[in-house]
Amino acid sequence: MSEFSGKVAVVTGTTGIGRASSLALARDGAQVVALGIDRAANAALAEEGRDQGLLVLETDVSDPDAVQAAIDQASALQGGIDILVNAAAIHPYGDAVETSFETFMRCLAVNVGSIHLTAKAGVPEMRKRGGGVIVNLSSVQGHACQSGVAAYVASKGAIHALTRAMALDFAKDRIRVVSVSPGSVRTPILELAARTLSGPEADVDDVFARFGAAHPIGRIGEPEEVAALIAFLASDKAGFITGSDHRIDGGLTAGIGVR
Repeated sequence: MSEFSGKVAVVTGTTGIGRASSLALARDGAQVVALGIDRAANAALAEEGRDQGLLVLETDVSDPDAVQAAIDQASALQGGIDILVNAAAIHPYGDAVETSFETFMRCLAVNVGSIHLTAKAGVPEMRKRGGGVIVNLSSVQGHACQSGVAAYVASKGAIHALTRAMALDFAKDRIRVVSVSPGSVRTPILELAARTLSGPEADVDDVFARFGAAHPIGRIGEPEEVAALIAFLASDKAGFITGSDHRIDGGLTAGIGVR
């Protein structure tokens, strides 16, 4: 049988790591419902996962009513929820703490608030199934950060702490909660970084090569590699893992930044 046969997974974010995670879980037997706000990305993912029965719901994951409605719909369509993967994120580059309060809070609302909302709506459904798994996407920038990304790093550090709190709160319900902290990964957010830091006319592949050179392994990561880790953490093979963060960063944070 497939690893996730009979399991229902809800994944937030329909680009980058969210997209790759939805496809990986669906290919391995899960009934996947992806939530995203980007209509073009939603349509592309729905088409790509059609043969596996992947469903996509247009959802603003920072909106409490929208998230509750989406979780209710996913549970009604698929018969419950076993896995939540919180991969939706925004990254307002160039934001020191002088950034507008609205920008700062929007970043927190999407990156952290969405995790609160999906869990608030989804945990009761998991309890009905006798347990479940929540995987929260953080970042190496929750451990060590660069300049000019105050809102983003605040959100990613908060995800580490929230993951630990949720793991303790829900252990009695047989719900495991973990986080994943990628380094530089080939996603739309990293492309935004490349164009922000190197100019709109920059050759993105050249910038990605420079980003990759900062990682001891010598390259940036691929979304599918992160999705494979997420799938492992969501599987029964990881049944004794909860409350922990898992770095997948090509060795980026293993040293002191000098090579």
